[in-house]
Amino acid sequence: MTSTTRVPRTEITGLYGGLLKVAMRKMLGGVPEGAEVMWHHRRVFKDMMRFGGRTEKWDRLERNLASLATMAAAAEVGCSFCLDLHYFMAHNKGLDEAKAREVPRWRESSVFTPVERRVMEYAAAMCQTPVTVTDDMTAALLDDLGAAGVVELTARVGVMNLTARANVALGIRSQEYAASCGLQPLASRVAHT
Repeated sequence: MTSTTRVPRTEITGLYGGLLKVAMRKMLGGVPEGAEVMWHHRRVFKDMMRFGGRTEKWDRLERNLASLATMAAAAEVGCSFCLDLHYFMAHNKGLDEAKAREVPRWRESSVFTPVERRVMEYAAAMCQTPVTVTDDMTAALLDDLGAAGVVELTARVGVMNLTARANVALGIRSQEYAASCGLQPLASRVAHT
């Protein structure tokens, strides 16, 4: 088992592990390296998966906006695994692939609506240290999404920060899911200041 991760991969074993591998192969076509890294601490892995699954049931933010927000956060943090996985998931969920493809360069791309830009700007601002969210950003989004939508947006970006930063720190990189299903490569990120 060759590893490119900072923490070595380990074999996913046991009954639960077997079921997990079947589910991952069905959903993703294979077992991600990150799952084999996280298997070192099964409780952390299970809890993160369980919480991630629960976020998929949130429904106060339109699905395309939710996808763009999480991808913008992943791009800001620099998690190639998260970007690739969410681009692949956008394809599988029937979301707007053309927009998902452009997320790494959302500031320069012309494909996004003003609301989508505000959502991604907010996501990027949440990823800064310290956080650079402003009252004006939030006020505009309250008009666009309502209070429940802003709360969900904030939570989704927070969850992506947890996941993306953990993946980057552990050296978990893209698994090329998008390429495996024939999607165009993600647009190249343009440096910004």
